[in-house]
Amino acid sequence: MRAYGYCERIGGQVWDEPWNAVTNGAFLLAAFAAYRLWRRVGGHDRPALMLILLVGAIGIGSLLFHTAPQPWTLAADVVPIQLFAFSYFALALVRFIGLGPAATALGTGAFFIFALSLGWGAASFLPPGLRGSAGYAAFLLGLWGMAGVLWHRDGSRETARIIALAGLVFALSLTFRTLDGPLCDSLPLGTHWLWNLLNALVLYGLLVAAIRHGGGVGGAGSRRAPTAIR
Repeated sequence: MRAYGYCERIGGQVWDEPWNAVTNGAFLLAAFAAYRLWRRVGGHDRPALMLILLVGAIGIGSLLFHTAPQPWTLAADVVPIQLFAFSYFALALVRFIGLGPAATALGTGAFFIFALSLGWGAASFLPPGLRGSAGYAAFLLGLWGMAGVLWHRDGSRETARIIALAGLVFALSLTFRTLDGPLCDSLPLGTHWLWNLLNALVLYGLLVAAIRHGGGVGGAGSRRAPTAIR
């Protein structure tokens, strides 16, 4: 692990982390592709549009952090990711599971506490170089858990497949994020840029699931109007 936190970064200049910076364009491409799908299915699904905008914000925030690592750019990187994760979980409870507002709020709050507890607990058992990935473990479990629930619901197997596949890609992505430091001596570019590329694919898949399920393109959503988070 280099002194600047990521294997690729060897100095304090703007373009001392080029691969980690440039690959954030994949998030912007994912947001653009999802926006085009959103428009094709009617363009009235405001919760899905909010998630699309968050994916764009993830790309911009991560680009800022990997070109100018400072506390405020770290916040610009981390906050949109967290907002997307918990907002998507809330939307999934409403749109995919069919929970009401109170149950959705309780479920999302419980998942938030679970994510914090699991991240803190896992980090305490890991060496310092691997602790940065511990906070994402709950999101991986959340994806697979949601896919498992949906697999057993009528009309939701297409959505379950997309979310399960997103979970598999996220597991691979998280592996590359974790290995960035340990493999630094043998791979000078590191592996964090693969985390960016694969995560963009994950987020695009999740956006497709949300748009199709609520926007009337196949799946269970084709039999009902879009459901908004209240």
